[in-house]
This record gives sequence, C-alpha cells and structure tokens, in this order.
Amino acid sequence: MKVDSPAVMSAVEALATHALPAFGIALLLVLAGVAVLWQLGHHYGVRRQESRWPPIAYLAGHLMLGFAVIAGSAALFAEIAEELGEGEQLGRLDLLFSDTLRSTLTREVLQIFAVLTHLGDPSVLTVLCVLVALLLLLRRQRLLAAGWVLAVAGNALLNPALKGIFARTRPVHDHGFASAQGWSFPSGHASSSVVAYGMLAYLLVRLLPAHWPAGLRLAAVLLATALAFVTGSSRVFLQVHFASDVLAGFASGTAWLAVCIGTLELARYRTGQRPAP
Repeated sequence: MKVDSPAVMSAVEALATHALPAFGIALLLVLAGVAVLWQLGHHYGVRRQESRWPPIAYLAGHLMLGFAVIAGSAALFAEIAEELGEGEQLGRLDLLFSDTLRSTLTREVLQIFAVLTHLGDPSVLTVLCVLVALLLLLRRQRLLAAGWVLAVAGNALLNPALKGIFARTRPVHDHGFASAQGWSFPSGHASSSVVAYGMLAYLLVRLLPAHWPAGLRLAAVLLATALAFVTGSSRVFLQVHFASDVLAGFASGTAWLAVCIGTLELARYRTGQRPAP
C-alpha cells in the first residue's frame, strides 16, 4: 500500500479528527512500553552482588543496548527522511493531518498546548542545563556535569545542522497561540526534550541513594518520558511542526541520548567507577 493511498489518507484524516483521544492512548502506550523495558532491564540486567559476571560484562551489555537504540533511531530517522524526498508522499499526509487539526481543534485545547510547549523552549532548557550543571559540580560530580552539558549543548548544535540539510518549510500556524521561525525538520523541541529530560532521568537514577525505593527511579524515567512526549506532541497540535518532524526529532534525540549515556558509562568504567547498577 502506498503511503499516500486513499485508504491511508482517510485513516490519517480520521486520526487527526480524534487527535486528543489518540494522543492520550499513544502516551499511555509509550509509558507502558518504557515501564516494561525498565522492568526487564532491572530483572535481567541489574548487577547483583552475588552475580559471577564481571563489571566489564555489564558495561558491554549497556553499550550493546545503546548501539541497538542508536541503530533503531537512526533507521527510523532515515526512513522518514527518505519518504520526504520521494515525491513528498509523506509530506501530503503531514499536510492533511495538520490541516485537519487546524479545522477541528478548539481554542481551549490550543491554549493548553501553548503552555506545555514551553517545556522544550531553548531558554527553559538553557536555564535547566545551567542549574543542573551547578548542582552536579557542588556535589563534585564533574564527569556527570560534563556529560550533562555536552549532551544538551551537543543536541543544540546537531538539530540546526539537520534542519539546514533538509530545509523543510513549516506548516501554516496562524492561530496566534504559538509561532516559530526557521526550518521544520526535525523538531528541535522534540529532540531537545528527549535529550534534556532523558539525561535528567539518567542522572537521578545514578545519584539517588541506593536505599531509596527502586520505584522512584522508574518514576523519574516515566516522568521524563511523559515530558518529552507531551512537549514534542504539542508542536504538532500547535501546527508549528508536521507530525513527521516530531517523530524524526524523537528519533534523533533518542540516538544522541544513547550516545551520551553510553559514553558516560564507558568513561565511568575507565575511571574505575562501578558500571550501571
């Protein structure tokens, strides 16, 4: 079935018409998937004191998992970019979805997402980056502080570079609740929220006292996932990005996040610190 076949076009239009319920279901599915992966990793990948496996084996496992995440995210990003370049087939679906949203969403819904979208604003994430870096330095966590800053700043350089390569025009957004300049693909809010909130969850998992309930670490990961998903999705609801822009932003942000966490784990091992618990 072609990407822009009548059946697919009809399904996309129906999805946009019921965008809010679809958004809620998608959020729940994403959170459930993350929770399942966390439980599997905690059960099979956590290093217990009585384990016979050496630390290097756990490091290798984490790096392999990181590579798989990078490969999968990069493949998704490449597939979206390829579809955009083949006669703009995916672009027609994006435009239909955006136009349907514009004709169906109420002003109250737009107001809510106009507030939520600020979670991914460069100014907000810059302040967050500085505050977290200072707190880490005060705790003498220089390696984590450096990794945190490089992750956030690196994505801030990577995303504009990708935008310049694809040079995609943004959808029409004349409702007055949000405005954005520059190229559209991939979404900077989506990628930066994945990196910033994902790294923040990683830091909390690393630094929370061992005797604290394990559920707090899962809660941090789920909260970070929700923040990133809501922030990215808000860009579609506000029509400042196409849906594929946000999906590509999630993919590029996840790939960069995996690179940063994998690099930190390797650096921690090289400096004699214990691999991921």
